[in-house]
Amino acid sequence: MKFFGTMKNNSGVLEIGGIKVTELAEKYGTPLYVMDQELIEENMMKYKENFKSDKFKTTVVYASKAFLSKAICKLVEKHDLHIDAVSGGELYTIKASGISMERVHMHGNNKTDDELRMCLDYGIGSIIIDNEEEIERVSKICLEKDQKVKVMLRINIGIDAHTHEYIQTSKHSSKFGESIFDERFPEIVEKITSNKNLEFLGFHCHIGSQIFDTKAFHEGIEVMIKETKKISEKLNIEIPEINLGGGFGVYYTEKDTAIDVEKFMKSMIEHIEKSLEKESMNIKKISIEPGRSIIGNAGSTLYRVGGIKETFGGVKYVFIDGGMTDNIRPALYQAEYEAVLANKLDVVEDEIVTVAGKCCESGDLIIKNGKLGKAEAGDLLLVATTGAYGYSMSSNYNKAQRPAVVFVKDGKSAISIKRESLEDLVRNDVDMEL
Repeated sequence: MKFFGTMKNNSGVLEIGGIKVTELAEKYGTPLYVMDQELIEENMMKYKENFKSDKFKTTVVYASKAFLSKAICKLVEKHDLHIDAVSGGELYTIKASGISMERVHMHGNNKTDDELRMCLDYGIGSIIIDNEEEIERVSKICLEKDQKVKVMLRINIGIDAHTHEYIQTSKHSSKFGESIFDERFPEIVEKITSNKNLEFLGFHCHIGSQIFDTKAFHEGIEVMIKETKKISEKLNIEIPEINLGGGFGVYYTEKDTAIDVEKFMKSMIEHIEKSLEKESMNIKKISIEPGRSIIGNAGSTLYRVGGIKETFGGVKYVFIDGGMTDNIRPALYQAEYEAVLANKLDVVEDEIVTVAGKCCESGDLIIKNGKLGKAEAGDLLLVATTGAYGYSMSSNYNKAQRPAVVFVKDGKSAISIKRESLEDLVRNDVDMEL
């Protein structure tokens, strides 16, 4: 398994943030999400320091759907990033953290009226309008509250990003955004620009997630700039901003070659500057939205091995005390991961095993046919790169309790999110008289 950030071998035991995982398991229990705070902050700074230009302002917006907690919000503010949200729950969590709501930008293809009211009540930075119908709803709520709001329009630019079908978001059939190829597209934009309740900032796009093809991003830049110029001239308006979204690929297994953030951000800026010059365009601010590439490799999940079973069919299972309730991605996307016996790093990885969870589902598999050392009951198994979409997509299926999330740095650990208790599982149940 590839080690990330502050991970290191300490006498055969994995150490993260200066703490042995054996100590973390003893103190906090398992399953346990472990977040390497130093690596998170390092990743934030890489984006902030390398995505900048002397020709236009830049903003790095953390995509909170990857992982959201009050602690992450505070790190966002500490490193002068912005943050997005896609639900009322995310908006509420961000506000509860105490950071400035002007840093917040609201996404979503079907925002409810209550969520839109929250946006105005909280005074967020901007709303990214997804479709024509939403223009009227946002405007109506602005009238109702006698407020004006800054908005962008999400557009579908038709880039075919080479990634899993479920995380492609710019295909012509995507549920997100308005297509630039629709003949009514200029008319839709004009509905925003002519509305006195809406301050039009510009266009937003997002071509997909977990993308390694940097050419797709460069192509997206060119299309966005050309389309912005075209609409600007057609409607005779100034369009000050462009948001290029995120989707930068990270390492999960040896099949992946992660994007070099420093190198790619510099090449991205260079490509933007050249494209603007070529089109004789002046854009005041350009934003990006990394999420997974900030938090993904910084997070790991620590499990306790419960038992080992070799089937008649020849499959050797290593059972863990978590599973699809804390990591649904393998079942949902056929996502692949690497794992290691975290308390036996010096053991040769010479066994081919399938790591299975404890849910009552045959598909509850975290790793299929992966290399691992000889495991025994009681061992600690760590799955890497679960910082993104692990906790965010966790569930209470089979009445599982969501694990705790702990941040580690410089030999210290702190709980970011508490482990759910059995009482939490029935907190919302009502004792009905039947």
